[in-house]
Amino acid sequence: MKIALIQTNPVIGAFTDNTKDILSWAVQAREQNCDLAIFPELAICGYPPQDLLEHHSFLEAHDRALNKLMDQCPGIGVLCGGISRHIGPKGKFLHNSAFLFQDGDLLFTSHKKLLPSYDVFDENRYFEPGETEQSFYFNGMRLGITICEDIFNDQETFSHPLYQNDPVATLFAEHAKKPDLLINIAASPYSIGKAALRRKIFSQLCVKYQLPLLYVNQVGGQDSILFDGRCLMIDQNGHLVQATKPFVEEMLIIDTNGIANLKIPAPAEFNESEEVIAALVMGTRDYVHKCGFKKTIIGLSGGIDSALTAAIAVQALGCENVMGVALPSPYSSNGSVEDARRLAANLNIRFETVPISPLFQVCKKTLAPLFLGLAEDVTEQNIQARLRGMLLMALANKFDSLLLNTGNKSELAVGYCTLYGDMNGGLAVISDLPKMLVYDLARYLNRKKEIIPWSSITKPPSAELAPDQTDQDDLPPYEILDSILKAYLEDFCSVEEIIKMGFNQNIVEDIIRRVKRNEYKRKQAPMGLKVTGKAFGFGRRYPTAEQFED
Repeated sequence: MKIALIQTNPVIGAFTDNTKDILSWAVQAREQNCDLAIFPELAICGYPPQDLLEHHSFLEAHDRALNKLMDQCPGIGVLCGGISRHIGPKGKFLHNSAFLFQDGDLLFTSHKKLLPSYDVFDENRYFEPGETEQSFYFNGMRLGITICEDIFNDQETFSHPLYQNDPVATLFAEHAKKPDLLINIAASPYSIGKAALRRKIFSQLCVKYQLPLLYVNQVGGQDSILFDGRCLMIDQNGHLVQATKPFVEEMLIIDTNGIANLKIPAPAEFNESEEVIAALVMGTRDYVHKCGFKKTIIGLSGGIDSALTAAIAVQALGCENVMGVALPSPYSSNGSVEDARRLAANLNIRFETVPISPLFQVCKKTLAPLFLGLAEDVTEQNIQARLRGMLLMALANKFDSLLLNTGNKSELAVGYCTLYGDMNGGLAVISDLPKMLVYDLARYLNRKKEIIPWSSITKPPSAELAPDQTDQDDLPPYEILDSILKAYLEDFCSVEEIIKMGFNQNIVEDIIRRVKRNEYKRKQAPMGLKVTGKAFGFGRRYPTAEQFED
């Protein structure tokens, strides 16, 4: 059987556009003599639809879209993810389902059995686990159809499986219905290193059950979540046969005849820097466009964070849609303004300078009667940051643009940022990048020619809100800070465990105290693009008022 694996980039709730996209790809597959076209999980409505699932009008629009797909896809079988109703007397009202249809007839429906409720997932909130058959005989082959999480609970692969049952094992419980081909349709988010983990799990399953696997994943950015696609085929010996490119819509056509003998080279692997940049470019482009914007504004400090954000934005949106603004304070160096100007020239973006010193002096004069006798401190530093935030938002409003926030994960973790100041923005492009990864990506972008001025990379990082200020006046070196933060935030190590790794006790305790103390700031931060295993935002849910001692 000739099968098309198609990774689409849906917009949640854009049923007309999503349907057109699916139909267009299905027609292309049919024109290349494919018998079956396979699309991702919830491809009709987009993933994750969240509380839109509670609106009857949303569900009705979904059903109209599904009916249209079935009526307008003649001559080819289509396996597609969508929503169906749970008709049992108890439980949630909906299923996360896979529909197989051809020539206007719905041939088979299967429901997702394992519903994740960790990190960014919350499917138990909406869906009822499926109990239906997951295999179906189609065009000479028995297809074992699973949906995303259903394939990630193998008892031999995971030391502590999350779920009591294993849908893949169930498929093989009845020998008479043993599948010839295992299919997984998914909306599996991207994070660094996840592609290799998926492939390892899939290979082990293929070897264990001695059958090939087809995997079809959503691509694109949806709010903070990034989907990498990476549809693939793995043969019964666990070898990768072929795969799509990540981060773009694409179709991969395979023939099930002689799978074990196919010798088609897979796309070259991305290195980590290239992969993260591609993910952030895709996420920035999709967020800006799916939210109805075309243009963006970025405050350029002359530092590495704003420079990297601007470079990503230009790749995502084009130089004509990015505006850089320098907002020098009384403490900004001439070098920083010049670095910002040079970056804008390298990127070919519009560049403006709006000094904040006059406004800062007015603020100080206005507050002087109330601040009489009090020394200047972080208050005056924050006033400068907030003036910048106010001016950038004014420009964004006036020019109908989205302000891109430039803060990194290390700063956000310890609260080294100002509410209503440098935390302003509609999207935080690099907020899940530790500072050392920011440096790595900047050097990678400069591998062929200077894009980010080298002086922005090599000079000591500084907010330039006080005389001769550097980040390391208040923070440990970023190599140390990032290592402590990873251990605490991603590996869930205790203070004692982190100290045993060789870090200074006072530094560790201070960093963890800052992380906890600044939870309130992060809850007011703009949405950020997730690339690590644990990002701030929807997938990390901690109380703001708490007194637990690690």
